[in-house]
Parts: sequence; C-alpha cells; structure tokens
Amino acid sequence: MERRHFLKQSSAYLAGSFFLPSILNAAPRPMGVQLFTLFMTLDQDVKGNMQKIADLGYKDIESAFSRIGGFYGMSAMEFSDLNKSLGMNWVSHHVMGAPFKPRPGFDTSKMPRMNNLRDDAQAIVDSLKGTTVKYLVCANIPVENKEEVAEAVQVLTKAGKIANAAGLTLCYHNHDREFEMVDGQKAFEVFSKEIPSDLLKFELDLGWATKAGVDPVALFKAQPGRFPLCHIKDFDEGFKNIVPAGSGIVNFKRILDASSIAGMKHFFIEHDMPKDAIESLTIGKKNIGPLL
Repeated sequence: MERRHFLKQSSAYLAGSFFLPSILNAAPRPMGVQLFTLFMTLDQDVKGNMQKIADLGYKDIESAFSRIGGFYGMSAMEFSDLNKSLGMNWVSHHVMGAPFKPRPGFDTSKMPRMNNLRDDAQAIVDSLKGTTVKYLVCANIPVENKEEVAEAVQVLTKAGKIANAAGLTLCYHNHDREFEMVDGQKAFEVFSKEIPSDLLKFELDLGWATKAGVDPVALFKAQPGRFPLCHIKDFDEGFKNIVPAGSGIVNFKRILDASSIAGMKHFFIEHDMPKDAIESLTIGKKNIGPLL
C-alpha cells in the first residue's frame, strides 16, 4: 500500500510539473516606455506626462536625452524617486556613443551639451549611482566606415568595463545601419565578435532590425542570452513611416515568443516623433500587452 501511495503521489507531481511552466509564464511581463517617444512634449510637463504613462499601466522606464538638461530637469535621484512614487521602475538610460552631430538645419544653440561614452563614460556612470538604473545603453555611434567601426569597438569596450565596475550592464541599441555592409563588414557583426559579451550586450530594436532584413529570432539563436532589452518599434508597409506598435508589419508575436532564448527581461515601446505620443502608447499597450 505504501508503494502504491508513493507512485500515486509521484504521478500527480509529475503531471503537475508539466503545467508548472505555463503557470509561471502566465503572468504578463512588465511593459516599458522609451521616453524618446515623448521627446517633443515630455519636458513641458515632466511630472504630468510621467503620470499619464503610469496611468496607462506601463511599469518600466527607459530615459533618453532631455532638452532641459539633467534627467528631464532633475537630478538622477530625483528622477528615480519620481518613478518610484508613480509605481514605475527606471530600468535603463540612453546615451550617445560619440559627440552629437546634428542634422543640417537642426538648431542646437539652446540645448545643453550631451554627454557621450567616448568622452564622458565615467561621469555618466557616476551620475547614475544610487538610482534603480541597471542598464546603460549606447543609443548610437558613428559606423559609416571601417575606421569609425574600429573606434566604436574601443569606445564600447572601455565603457563596458566602466559600467561593469559600477554594477551596470552596457548595451548597444541598433538602427538599420549596423546591419548594412560597410567596407566589407557589418558593424553589428564586428561588435558581436570583437567585444566580449560580458562587456557588451544588445538592446535589439525590433523595428530597425526588421527594416534591415534581419530575423531577430535568428539573432537570438546565434547569441542566446545577449539581448536583455528590446525596443518594440513598428513600421508601415514599405517601411516608410513608424507607426504605433502592433499596427504595422513587424511580426512581434513570433519574435516575443522567442524572447526567452534572447534572455530578454525588459520591453520598451518606442515611437519616434509621433503626432500624439500618449495615443501611440495607448495603442501599443493594447496591441503588445497580450503578447507579453
């Protein structure tokens, strides 16, 4: 009888274990916002706009450059505390890899200087001390020729060491250019091979990667665990315009279903220069939320 009872209990346990992963994965993962989505309006009313983001149900925040300096006119600790008070978590921060070069006609005369990893890596890392930020992200870096790519490798390697020493993880955020052949090489492949994975991980922008003709799932399989962050960005047919997440042509379900291979932990919706940022984030939350 004891043996029969043991087998019965063991069978029940094993049967239950098959359902356990699905139960554990049933809880939706937190959705995030890259604040560049609100670049045109955020600085006008930082607390009010952050409240709107919280009201939509977003939990993770990734910051970027502010036109009023600092962290949207605040110190890093003040901005970190603001997010906490709204029930959100400031996860990561975007910085430039090299000095900012504005497009022709772009007036920067009233904008504060933008720190960059080439010249200010230690200062950037020090500024985040004591906050909830875990990831420092290189938003972009020049990769127009072989020499620039080689310099980028040096900058990112050095910055990765500085970040690691402070308990931060350095990530690189791609556009489509990093996947294009330049002087016989692709910058993304060079970064992947020449910079150790413990010094550089990636925040894969799913929209730009798709536009470049790259399969994100294939990247995950080639470098499992190296993509802790992603940008959920969408495009219309022909990749002419960025549209609210989930309303364009990027197959987010297939990609996000493979996110465990990538080691993905944080998912930030980003829409560059939308007509109405809050409306875009509302649509994105509705479309992408069920996929997480």
